[in-house]
Amino acid sequence: MKFRRNRRREEPEINFVPLIDVLLVILIFLMATTTYSRFAELKVNLPTADAEKVVEQPQSINIGISANGQYSVDSQIVGFTDPVAFAAQLRRVGGDRKDPMIVINADAQATHQAVVNVMEAARLAGYGRLTFATQNPIK
Repeated sequence: MKFRRNRRREEPEINFVPLIDVLLVILIFLMATTTYSRFAELKVNLPTADAEKVVEQPQSINIGISANGQYSVDSQIVGFTDPVAFAAQLRRVGGDRKDPMIVINADAQATHQAVVNVMEAARLAGYGRLTFATQNPIK
């Protein structure tokens, strides 16, 4: 007795759609519950170095930034309104010097934004050579 006459045998089929749905739900769950570490919260101790004092270069513009946000250019106290006006002042002080070195003397308590303002003004003035003045650690 053969009950299955001329009947085609059906091949089993694997349906991947439910598997993909489950994997997406797991992925969303992991993304929602993962905590990310913040590198800004790391305590960083910067290294110190002993170096000899460099002889003053005539092709440099010294910019001082005090702790309370006052700016000075080559020992002349100047006001800071915006980076564009400060860039014009840097060009005026730079005169005919070709690409002078900008030496930033920032107080340790000066804000980061004050230093970035000077860097932005130097970029707008077309001066690409920047450096920061440091002092030797007290022994």
